[in-house]
Amino acid sequence: MKKSKTFILLLFSATMFLYNCQSQQGNQETETELPNIIVIYMDDLGFGDLSAYGATEISTPNMDRFAKEGMKFTSAYATSATCTPSRYALLTGTYPWRNENAKILPGTAPLLIGTEEMTVPKMLKTKDYHTAIVGKWHLGLGDGDVDWNEHVSPGPNEVGFDYAYIMAATQDRVPTVYIKDGHVVGLDKDDPILVDYDKNFEGEPTGKDNPELLKMKWHHGHNNSIVNGIPRIGFMKGGDNAKWVDEDMADEFLLKAQDYIREKKGEENPFFLYYAMQQPHVPRTPHPRFEGKSGMGPRGDVILEADWCIGELMKTLEEEGLLENTLIIFSSDNGPVLNDGYYDDAVEKLGDHTPWGPFRGGKYSLFEAGTRVPFMVYWKGQIQPGVSDALVSQLDLLSSLSKLVGSDVRTDDSMDMLDVLFGSTNEGREDLILEATSRTALRSGDYIMIPPYDGPAVNTLVNIELGNSDNFQLYDIKIDPAQQNNLADEEPELLERLIKKFESIRGAKYGKTEQLELK
Repeated sequence: MKKSKTFILLLFSATMFLYNCQSQQGNQETETELPNIIVIYMDDLGFGDLSAYGATEISTPNMDRFAKEGMKFTSAYATSATCTPSRYALLTGTYPWRNENAKILPGTAPLLIGTEEMTVPKMLKTKDYHTAIVGKWHLGLGDGDVDWNEHVSPGPNEVGFDYAYIMAATQDRVPTVYIKDGHVVGLDKDDPILVDYDKNFEGEPTGKDNPELLKMKWHHGHNNSIVNGIPRIGFMKGGDNAKWVDEDMADEFLLKAQDYIREKKGEENPFFLYYAMQQPHVPRTPHPRFEGKSGMGPRGDVILEADWCIGELMKTLEEEGLLENTLIIFSSDNGPVLNDGYYDDAVEKLGDHTPWGPFRGGKYSLFEAGTRVPFMVYWKGQIQPGVSDALVSQLDLLSSLSKLVGSDVRTDDSMDMLDVLFGSTNEGREDLILEATSRTALRSGDYIMIPPYDGPAVNTLVNIELGNSDNFQLYDIKIDPAQQNNLADEEPELLERLIKKFESIRGAKYGKTEQLELK
């Protein structure tokens, strides 16, 4: 009888032990549940455009929330001072200068990302993520000979996105239509779309020849087809029912992002949303709700509009109970520009606002303001508030997110910076190649080395210093963020060492470049 009782006690103890182990394992699985991931990517937003980064003339409370409640980075970079290359690098984890076609693309350019290339959404899909892009694409579509009246492919769907609601290029380029999973939204087959970047269609008015039809005047480059009273880059005919309303664009993309989040709320698998906002790129067309609110003209108004959109997105995450399990990464594709092709009072009404922050240059520039951008990482309850001066790049998102979700996918250029992004270490990159319209430079430790390049020192159309010089430039960016003191002559040994390091990464043929052409 004693043996039976002893056996029963042992059996009970073993059962409880197994139950506790299973319970602990279940808790661990819950604790390590993969988060939803949202990348919010602004367009031409400067380091100094957020109040969290020192702006005093404009208030961006919803963007600032990521800085106050998450990790704010002060030495974070886009890979390029222009949009297409930066977007290419963010999604592929590959330096854009490795792809000779990674430059500002027309709306008719073929798909820039090879369908065989690894991308962030492809990597995440190996871990059962559902993936989506809402907003600006500007990475090419099709094979270069697109019939916009049929299914447009390859595109975002073919490089890893399950759902895509996009504009093909930029707001100032044709075609001025939304595209959902390869199909133009609202297209009337009896009014087909025709697009050309070389010649106009007979009888179609243009900004250059018909200024009486314009509600926004062009300054440079934007004088082709007129849509909604705004002259664009490129020529377009037809598709009237499908054309977007510029002032409604922010609301349209926000609604699609919110709908996607709500749709994915109840699903077992996590989601990845690339929310590529169009602000404050030209043409700046705030909804009437925001018109005049900033006192800085349309550029300031669309920044306030974008901040509101982000607030609404956050409300949606909170309402759906998703905020605690959603990692949010916020940044911009390149630095700021004021007059980028239209007369819209961005220069005249700037006042004391400094979109470039404490830095020199801006969009298109090899100087610091071209690529140093706001960068914040937020995950409620998982990332503690902090400020980091670690050197990080958008290039690193692929490998870092791969580490987060337990994937072994990596690329040669993208580094695992997950611990840096989460604030557990301040040891970022040592070296980073920066690019601006095919010209490249090196950030190494606290130093920036810019090789000599042909071309004007200033692009007078946009009034931005490009970083071109006949001589090598060397700056200690920590003590001289405005890059006023060239140390090249004073530090010849350091300069030589950085040149060798630069060439070891970039290659010796870095001098083959193209001049910036605004059109």
